[in-house]
Amino acid sequence: MLDLPADEVLIAGEWRRGAGAPIRTVDPATGLTLATVHAASVDEVAEAARGAARAAADTRWLALLPHQRAQLLHRVAAAIDAEADKLAALQTADTGKALSETRALVASAAGTFRYTAAALETAEETLTPARGDCLTMSVYEPIGVVGAINPWNSPVASDAQKLAPALAGGNAVLLKPAEWTPLVSLALGRLITRVLAELGLPTGLLSVLPGRGSIIGDAIVKDPHVGKVVFTGGTSTGRTIARAAADKLMPVSLELGGKSPTIVLADADVEQALAGVMFGIFSSSGQSCIAGSRLFVARELYDSFVGELVERVRKLRVGPGTDPDTQVAPLVHHRHRDSVAAYVDLAREEGARVLCGGSVPEGAAYGEGAYYLPTVLDGLANSSRTCQEEIFGPVLVALPFDGEDDLVRTANDSVYGLACGIWTRDHRAAWRIARRVDAGTVWINTYKQFSIATAFGGMKESGLGREKGRDSLRAYQRQKSLYWGMSDTPLAWAN
Repeated sequence: MLDLPADEVLIAGEWRRGAGAPIRTVDPATGLTLATVHAASVDEVAEAARGAARAAADTRWLALLPHQRAQLLHRVAAAIDAEADKLAALQTADTGKALSETRALVASAAGTFRYTAAALETAEETLTPARGDCLTMSVYEPIGVVGAINPWNSPVASDAQKLAPALAGGNAVLLKPAEWTPLVSLALGRLITRVLAELGLPTGLLSVLPGRGSIIGDAIVKDPHVGKVVFTGGTSTGRTIARAAADKLMPVSLELGGKSPTIVLADADVEQALAGVMFGIFSSSGQSCIAGSRLFVARELYDSFVGELVERVRKLRVGPGTDPDTQVAPLVHHRHRDSVAAYVDLAREEGARVLCGGSVPEGAAYGEGAYYLPTVLDGLANSSRTCQEEIFGPVLVALPFDGEDDLVRTANDSVYGLACGIWTRDHRAAWRIARRVDAGTVWINTYKQFSIATAFGGMKESGLGREKGRDSLRAYQRQKSLYWGMSDTPLAWAN
């Protein structure tokens, strides 16, 4: 049995049943209810924001030196490690992801807190070059209250990528998990508030506020106490947040959608490319903003490469995330599975050939789950909706290309610019294409590899700002300039 959190939410350090509508969370593998969480209400968001502002200004927190805040982050990382198996099992139950993946995501969350602690301890403020009889310097101060709004596909890792630098920067956080997958965020909230209490720090520094995004997320963004919002999710929602932030003159960081190209040149190591292309789109069942969902193959290699790819995709093992043999787990929710299926139907209407997949799997083992077969399509123009819109499922569209200029033009013919993969033995071609493609992250002869030390974010409609890396700490702070007069002579006009 899973150790599920009670049907409570965290309001400024206080655990209680939310006053909002109940949310039924469902196991995507079975369709069975896991838990019922009573969402926060709009009034409770306002209460949480007021409590967060008080906690952020509490001298027990405000007066902490950086290395003391780093101790909190180290303690949280250790607590995540201690409960890693429970957190991984909970995320698998709530999202359907394979246990191998959720274990890696939990380890990533702990690593994020450790890295951010180290970055905080070694961060330096700056003496700037003086232009007169002054000592000039820059210092960094907390924003105050940060709203963090996360998607359903990788909650524990996404939570850590926002919570760790926000807390390191001296802020309080209102965390809004996705409506479909609140359980692991609530469990992480319990863990963090326990550490805060053990250290004698205000537990109001963290609220976890599940609920419908259009209601609770909107209330967080518009609350006058919230000084910054960080959001990961769909581009249309990101635009709405950006408009609300503009009205408040409030900074935002937006990590949005993608339709990422993965490119196979004629000289690529075929075995390496086949494995990488499959992993890039079908791991996480394609539910990843950086999924390599548009496959561009050099025309002279296209038929043989795509033919072999299809044969291997047909052999991928579809099953529940709890099965160690599973390679493609169920989608997060039956409604999302239906959305993916509708896109494949659209592809057929647009003239696509369905080379494999294109349906739910047959058999009693799959009947109640949100499963969809890994699918490969071709025969479409890059201008088709199937090639332009984010499907967020295990659906790959293959397209041939002729020459580097044709490739770059077509790869960049997208409103998105999040990620790209390149498979080639030619380091010069890899460099040229990597610099020409509009993408915030480019992988060369690998895919979906991450380092918390390396910044991540998108171009064009894939977002604003960056997460990860040493600079992520400063993104949660305000820069202030100080001028120290060093001259004994009064300012000339004062006489």
